[in-house]
Amino acid sequence: MILAIESSCDESALALFSSQKGMIGEWIYSQLNLHREYGGVVPNLASREHLRAFGPLLEKALETDEETKIEKIAVTYGPGLAGCLALGLALGKALTLALNLPLVGINHLRGHAYSPFILLHQNSPLSFKKDFQKLLPHLGLLVSGGNTILFEINEAQIIKILAQTVDDAAGEALDKGAKLLGMSYPGGALIEKIALRGNKSLIKFPQAFPDANDLRFSFSGLKTSLRYYLEKINDAELQKELPNICAGYQEAVVQALMRKFMQAFHKGSYASIGLSGGVSNNKYLRTLFAEFGQQHNIPHFVAEPKHTGDNAGMIAFAAYADPNNAISDLNHSLSFNPSAPIS
Repeated sequence: MILAIESSCDESALALFSSQKGMIGEWIYSQLNLHREYGGVVPNLASREHLRAFGPLLEKALETDEETKIEKIAVTYGPGLAGCLALGLALGKALTLALNLPLVGINHLRGHAYSPFILLHQNSPLSFKKDFQKLLPHLGLLVSGGNTILFEINEAQIIKILAQTVDDAAGEALDKGAKLLGMSYPGGALIEKIALRGNKSLIKFPQAFPDANDLRFSFSGLKTSLRYYLEKINDAELQKELPNICAGYQEAVVQALMRKFMQAFHKGSYASIGLSGGVSNNKYLRTLFAEFGQQHNIPHFVAEPKHTGDNAGMIAFAAYADPNNAISDLNHSLSFNPSAPIS
């Protein structure tokens, strides 16, 4: 039984996970409404809210019937906002002292990488390790607010980055694009909603690195292209064309992600594919990814919506599924790392 803590950004989250039963419970406090009025996450406010939220969340987690069976504490040590990570780590260290339990640090990005397999474990906990090994090597696409990473997990569960963005991540491009369009933060979901009423083919936006030999992503040019387009139209035209603009902009982001993913897939030999991170909650992206998996008759896994954002469930699961990359808090030396890489 693992109790996990996630505080890398603006969500305070706890989870209880059992290797025998799967996810026992998940508790999360979102600060979205607080940060929306500022147009983005304010680090010092986020840290303050973690301090306020974790007490009530912990009370709920420790009220469960499984509380006495906890054998390990897992906490996100990075990447993320320094103050937020520090508060989660402080809670983890306090709990290990109070409950006399071991503490391990989990990389937030590795949590995302493993999150598509949570449901696989939930469906058959006792055979998971054997089932998972058959799915390696695995090709994954991690698309969160600040990260866009193509990676593989080999048979030894070593993660290798194949490509990542050279500037803005896909999630940043969607949020920044929404801001240019006058939408509130976070805007990615609003673009997706409005795009449903538009024609994705009417307004074309550029996609970087078309060469199949270059797997890198780039989205800053897309955002700049949208700004130039908006400078050429008036407010009335914007309101009329908004659904088509959103549809075309979303199309450019999603197709860029899928194109590079497909290019990486055809360069290697994989037993499964996966999609994770906050942007993977985009229904259009999920649909194209599932269709690709079906067309190529390959096992494909997409993180459940509740495990696409910052959540403690994926941290607990990574502590179980990827134990060799969990950092033990030997001599209470575990510290946070705001820029920790995935591998």
